[in-house]
Amino acid sequence: MVEDVAGRLEGLVERLSASGWLTRERVAAALRDVPRHAFVPAVAWSGEGDRVDRATAPEGWLDLVYRDDAIITQLDDGRTDVAAGSGRFTSSCSAPSTVVSLLELLDAEVGHRVLDVGTGTGWTAALLSRMVGVENVTSVEVDPFVSAQAAENLKGVGAFPRLVVGNGADGWEEGALFDRVHATCGVSRVPYAWVRQTRPGGVIVTPYAPGFASSHELRLVVMPDGTAVGRFTGYASYMMMRSHRQPPWPASGEGGTTCTTPIDPRTIGYAPAGADLAMGAFLPGVNAQGRHEGDTYVLRLWSEQAWATATYRPGQRVHEVRTSGSLNLWEEAARAYFWWVGQGSPGRDRFGITVASGAEAVWLDAPNNLIGS
Repeated sequence: MVEDVAGRLEGLVERLSASGWLTRERVAAALRDVPRHAFVPAVAWSGEGDRVDRATAPEGWLDLVYRDDAIITQLDDGRTDVAAGSGRFTSSCSAPSTVVSLLELLDAEVGHRVLDVGTGTGWTAALLSRMVGVENVTSVEVDPFVSAQAAENLKGVGAFPRLVVGNGADGWEEGALFDRVHATCGVSRVPYAWVRQTRPGGVIVTPYAPGFASSHELRLVVMPDGTAVGRFTGYASYMMMRSHRQPPWPASGEGGTTCTTPIDPRTIGYAPAGADLAMGAFLPGVNAQGRHEGDTYVLRLWSEQAWATATYRPGQRVHEVRTSGSLNLWEEAARAYFWWVGQGSPGRDRFGITVASGAEAVWLDAPNNLIGS
């Protein structure tokens, strides 16, 4: 078994390196020293639905563990047995490529004090402990049962970072100031507590998902004036922080004002990441979600004050739009999309964000070029 683990682990490192995810020796050394299987439950589910039981299929279980897949470790905030494999995914052992990508963006050195938001299984806390020194890592987890299991997992590999049960959006004031903040859950806005608790020049790395379709890697540097400035560096899909989850669709299917549009709703719903960032910046607090019903595609937009649907059906020259509330979300989303086209359809990497106390602002190319200003 030891040889099987060692071979699979080295194979994972080689694949991540060959694909360009893994470029830093410090991160590679941590991956080699912290076996992932120590943080995976005996019955493992991948995000793609593959299920393996270690007791009956140990080789298949190890194969799954050392694949580049997220492994689901909690369903419905713990209300459903994870072995059932059916329910809302609420905690996981993240896919190695996404873990490596965020760790490389973090650029953590030995001695850096790190706040790890979202302990989960404890795997990333263990990797960070290997990278900066276990005495320098504090990991916050909102779910006490998840935190307790992480403590057992970490104990199994001889790692004992400080574990705190609490809302990760609040950071950990007692431990400030930190050199690095590393989040393993998505946020719809960057908690200012993280900025306040990080020293000037410190780095914050987080998945960012404001609600308008795409999710993004975000790397911020904290400035001496108490703001944080950074850019979106790539795609990152993580389970959302509990307090930042997308609110439910508010419409019952009835009501609203009906009109038509010549714009194919898929133009907005399938828009690339740069367009999503632009639309999200023009429409803060608005959520977008597309769904297919056979050949029909329905784009939903909603906020606390309004909602809209735009429906594509094959063969139609115009498409039905239904809106309700204080703002026509369909018209506003289309306006933002065509603003993006008019700017030359910039990609995700041309966008950035400035986070200040009580506010955040997305910009194009430079912090003084705020979107919507």
